[in-house]
Amino acid sequence: MTGFRLGYVPGVTPAKWARIWTERLPRVPLDLVQTAAADAPDLLRRSEVDAALLRLPIDRTGLHAIPLYVEQTVVVVPKDHVITAADEITPDDLADELTLHPRDDVLDWEHPPGRLITDRPAATADAIQLVAMGTGLLVVPQSLARLHHRKDLTYRPITDVPQSQVALSWPETDPSELVEHFIGIVRGRTANSTRGAAQPQQAKQAKQSSQSSQSRQSAAGSTPKKSQASRKGTRKSTSTPRKPRRR
Repeated sequence: MTGFRLGYVPGVTPAKWARIWTERLPRVPLDLVQTAAADAPDLLRRSEVDAALLRLPIDRTGLHAIPLYVEQTVVVVPKDHVITAADEITPDDLADELTLHPRDDVLDWEHPPGRLITDRPAATADAIQLVAMGTGLLVVPQSLARLHHRKDLTYRPITDVPQSQVALSWPETDPSELVEHFIGIVRGRTANSTRGAAQPQQAKQAKQSSQSSQSRQSAAGSTPKKSQASRKGTRKSTSTPRKPRRR
């Protein structure tokens, strides 16, 4: 049986929606495809996945996208760093700190706060290693900080900075029934309201059947009225007046 291919970028966790999918469509396999953030839009355009959980902003050419939630932004630091004394920090707290800016950064800004290290790591995973070595600090979405968790590192929320937004995206062409079903799942529709693989066609057939039935009833009900009116008119027009009685 044809399955549903769902792409997702690092840090985004599709487990909850995958569980609901399995409960509602146990006979339709769900294939989870992890992909780099930069590659996700092209996978959709090439139809290598049916839909993808990714982070905005993206080039939306040929794609639909519905925002799902906003991620908390944090700064990753060594566990013994002075910043760990605070529950939450601001960009001003990083003014004198060396910071890293990986090339796969998903936050919509030119550079993070602090004293930026010009040699940019190729990926977030590389930047995490540099934080552990004491090279600098790293500002990322909380989901990526959790993904690259290390025992010698921790993180703190940072305010007044860009936040990443996770969205569900799919090609602009008419969505398949499976795509429609997954859209319903991420939007929180119940099992009865979510359009499943067979439900849209059944609903369409039921609607057509109802319309046909109504048309037949309308046609059947209109004919007798016209015939009755016609018969009444005929009796009136053909009646002969009575002759007066002779005295």
